[in-house]
Amino acid sequence: MVRGEPLLGDGEPVFAFDVGGTDMKAAIVDGAGALREVVRVPTPHDGDRTAERVLERLAGVAADFAARHPDIVPAAAGLLVPGHVDDDRGVGVFAENLGWQDFPFRDRASALLKIPVAFSHDVRGAGEAEYRLGAAAGFDDVVVAVIGTGIAAAIFVQGQLIVGGGLAGEIGHDRVADGPVCACGGHGCLEAVASAAAIARRYNAKTGSNVEGAREVLERMHAGDANAAWVWDEAMDALALGLSHTVALVAPQAIVIGGGLSLAGDDLFVPLRARLDEILTFHRRPQLIPASIGADAGLIGAALRARDVLVTS
Repeated sequence: MVRGEPLLGDGEPVFAFDVGGTDMKAAIVDGAGALREVVRVPTPHDGDRTAERVLERLAGVAADFAARHPDIVPAAAGLLVPGHVDDDRGVGVFAENLGWQDFPFRDRASALLKIPVAFSHDVRGAGEAEYRLGAAAGFDDVVVAVIGTGIAAAIFVQGQLIVGGGLAGEIGHDRVADGPVCACGGHGCLEAVASAAAIARRYNAKTGSNVEGAREVLERMHAGDANAAWVWDEAMDALALGLSHTVALVAPQAIVIGGGLSLAGDDLFVPLRARLDEILTFHRRPQLIPASIGADAGLIGAALRARDVLVTS
């Protein structure tokens, strides 16, 4: 997706916010459906007041947008956050890394911005963007998996997004190994072995290095580093096993993979396809497809949700 192109099509102008653990992205979307401006700001961390600080930061960004774009008057906003999210109640139930619990994001954001606010989980929002406008379009049964700092998925069955009270799609906490310990308290979670963060962390633990991300591990593997190859192979095995569980449960026609690790291209998709094929027997074999919208998928999903809330209200 190229910013400035009217990907969403004609409709009401809206704000879109996608909150992450390190930073948050915000966009103002014009009536033609283009992201007129996108900004990235650090996510404020302030213990049990983090959620309030996040909303204060977003309100400030919205005011800045309004000052710079007086011709655009957003009628609604879409807000996505990580963690356990209750879409129906508009509540951030729990986010271990961000310190909030049972925080009423939707109502508080609406009061601050003085417009209706749609609220959801970050990966469900990105998944909906891919389903409605991206690589997952055209499939009735499809899983959109995001592999970055963590691992989660948006699951569509017969064209319906499965929410499960906010807990559906937590495939990163599927147990696929005997270890290591995961941040959730479990052992051998997929996220603790195969997320981009885990790949770097496991390589550093094995070698005493200080690489910052999975990309460096991949570069070292291509340079002949046996430890990097071992860590990468372990991650591919874990991903194939975890996805096989998803295939057995919901039989998707396709699995669309986004997030930072998807940028590895053939180094991810070729071994993953082969290993998943080895595990499956009579099961439907899903297509494995790279996500197409890119890094702004969350913002696009938030904007779609914002326009939806105007229709339903």
